[in-house]
Amino acid sequence: MKLRYFSHSAFQFTSASGKIILIDPFITGNPTSPVKEKELNAHYIVLTHAHGDHIGDAFSIAKRCGSTFICVNELANYCASKGFKAHNMHIGGGYNFEFGRLKFTIAHHGSSTPDNIYGGEPAGVILSIDGKNIYHTGDTGLFYDMKLIGEMHSIDYMLLPIGDNFTMGIDDAVKAVELTNPKIAIPMHYNTFPVINADPYEFKKKVESIGKRCRVMEFGEVIDL
Repeated sequence: MKLRYFSHSAFQFTSASGKIILIDPFITGNPTSPVKEKELNAHYIVLTHAHGDHIGDAFSIAKRCGSTFICVNELANYCASKGFKAHNMHIGGGYNFEFGRLKFTIAHHGSSTPDNIYGGEPAGVILSIDGKNIYHTGDTGLFYDMKLIGEMHSIDYMLLPIGDNFTMGIDDAVKAVELTNPKIAIPMHYNTFPVINADPYEFKKKVESIGKRCRVMEFGEVIDL
């Protein structure tokens, strides 16, 4: 499986079977994105919540590619109301898709669409693909149940925000890594806008100081998981 980071909270997973899953594809209007929307394809689009910097280009990509949305119930209904295919889920629920298993977790944040429609509960996502468990926390503050998530799922890669202001900052994110105990932490949701400027290498240094591993992905970088 390959993981590609587009900056902010936008990632692409490509399974060994060739299925492409996008998470929170905020590309247009994202000053740090290394790609254009028209360069992206997806079989599935996962949205952690409804804010504009997470829905991003999801509708234009789905219209072009015939993608299926995977979201919590209210946001999936919103996507369906726009004419798109959607698989409705909710917090704590999991489902076996053709690419692997997906489960939604809690996240402490908000969720409303750019046109002010309630988007349901914000969520984190655990993806189990090709023998790896990846935890994309979504936009969230620190919460102690991250320890429970780590106890119930052996997390290989934890993708978590460090930008502060709207989400965890660096120190809270380090604590989140300590609680969840992933094999590797990958920072996200930083430096897109001045208000969330943060140094990912400061985060890396602090994660390593507690005996954990961190990988800082460059914007546009692809790695094999």
